[in-house]
Amino acid sequence: MPYFHVVFTLPHTLNALAQGNPRVIYRLLFDAAARTLLEFGENPRWLGGEIGATVVLHTWGQNLNQHLHVHALVSGGALGRDGRWIHPRRGFLFPVKALSQVFRGKFLAALKRAFDAGALALAGSTADLADAGSRAALFAALRAQPWVVYAKRPFAGPGQVLQYLGRYTHRIALTNSRLVSLDDEMVRFRYQDYACGNRRKTMSLEAQEFIRRYLTHVLPHGFMRIRHYGLNGNRGKHHKLAQARAALNVPRPELVPTAPETIEAFWLRVAQLDIHQCPHCASAPMRRIGVLLPRAQGPPR
Repeated sequence: MPYFHVVFTLPHTLNALAQGNPRVIYRLLFDAAARTLLEFGENPRWLGGEIGATVVLHTWGQNLNQHLHVHALVSGGALGRDGRWIHPRRGFLFPVKALSQVFRGKFLAALKRAFDAGALALAGSTADLADAGSRAALFAALRAQPWVVYAKRPFAGPGQVLQYLGRYTHRIALTNSRLVSLDDEMVRFRYQDYACGNRRKTMSLEAQEFIRRYLTHVLPHGFMRIRHYGLNGNRGKHHKLAQARAALNVPRPELVPTAPETIEAFWLRVAQLDIHQCPHCASAPMRRIGVLLPRAQGPPR
């Protein structure tokens, strides 16, 4: 069974509101994307059953600016009420244009309810949204623009899905491998410029601006950035996944005890990183040539 990869993105117009209300906006993003996928799966026009989905929150773009989106891994089919497995009939899962329109409608309806319930803190650049006229103008602008929903090619098999989950879902805003240099005043890092044909470039930011951008991607305490829905949902997933395996005539995987994976093997498998290789010259595996002990310091004067 293939898994499809669908990306739901919020317009940047909502960035300021998300900065002041990350827990609320991120929750609405999860709910709108998941409800859209589940609704399309239940629609007989497309599948007519219950799909499985794992949804992952990302808040950043390559240049560390706020870019709110979720990646959804969606089962390539659905479990029908009669226990049959329903495969996509059109060579693709769902039409992205229709997904975009429904996603926009669900998110904006939920956002309006949040405003009406007084669940949003309004200050700074969002303070004027306390006025009904300003809110109406914001909603009109958001309805007028197309929202980006992007569907990628399905994964080739379970191995590729596991590789994705092991590497991509646990990325952070900026990895050490992208850092070029840093000092007390400037930070330089590499990024891909998608607007220029994915060209690799280097960005220089003042330290204060770098810290500001980086901190916008710190999640609220206890917030879950990976969530499961439908067949993958925690409630009843063992029973539902067993039904799906029976419908697909796929045996339950046997859990064979294996030796613990070494740290070296883990990094090589997940990040394609040989931790024994010199990060500067990429020469042969590094060798220990000595141990430098901390220098003893005298008492403060």
